[in-house]
Amino acid sequence: MNIIKGFITLLGIGFFSIAILFIDFAYKTFSYRQRDVKADAIIVLAGGKGRVDAGINLYQSGKAEWLFFIGAGRPVKKSDLYPSRPGMRSGDGVILDKKSRNTLENAIISREMITDKNIRSIILITSRYHMKRASILLRNTLPKDVAIYPFPVDSDNLKELWWKDGGSFSILFSEFYKYFVFRVFFLLSPEELKKELLMGTSGWSS
Repeated sequence: MNIIKGFITLLGIGFFSIAILFIDFAYKTFSYRQRDVKADAIIVLAGGKGRVDAGINLYQSGKAEWLFFIGAGRPVKKSDLYPSRPGMRSGDGVILDKKSRNTLENAIISREMITDKNIRSIILITSRYHMKRASILLRNTLPKDVAIYPFPVDSDNLKELWWKDGGSFSILFSEFYKYFVFRVFFLLSPEELKKELLMGTSGWSS
């Protein structure tokens, strides 16, 4: 009987701890703000609604020398994302990655681009719900002296009152789970294993 009570107690403690961590994750997710800063490059993790437009607007405003679209997809051309029109800034600083397929590969390719261009600061654009996972991967992948300025993009499928919306709760908890897995990995894994995971090959083109 004591063993059963102990097991139930441990389950309760575990559930409570996960609930606290999840609430903290959700709070910090909604604490991100779009900041008016300049950087060497704008990193857009392609795929979510509004991300590409946000990157183009910042690039047009002169917020960075480079604009990188990460995970754009193989069929996509630069002209599809950044069409050349009268009055638009030259697309010479716009570069596409067509190889990476997930957030980890996004981070690896971003590191290669950033290292190649000797970049020391980036504006990171992705959906709000995706920002914490993207940030922890980039922070552990990029050189430590590279500054990261999060620039979250809001979407209709994530409500600020997430606890009242089943879809928003599902999105947040899925992201929390993925973020937590990576956080534990970076905290507990040997340096050799981390380096092996973060080794990547270039797949980007201008």
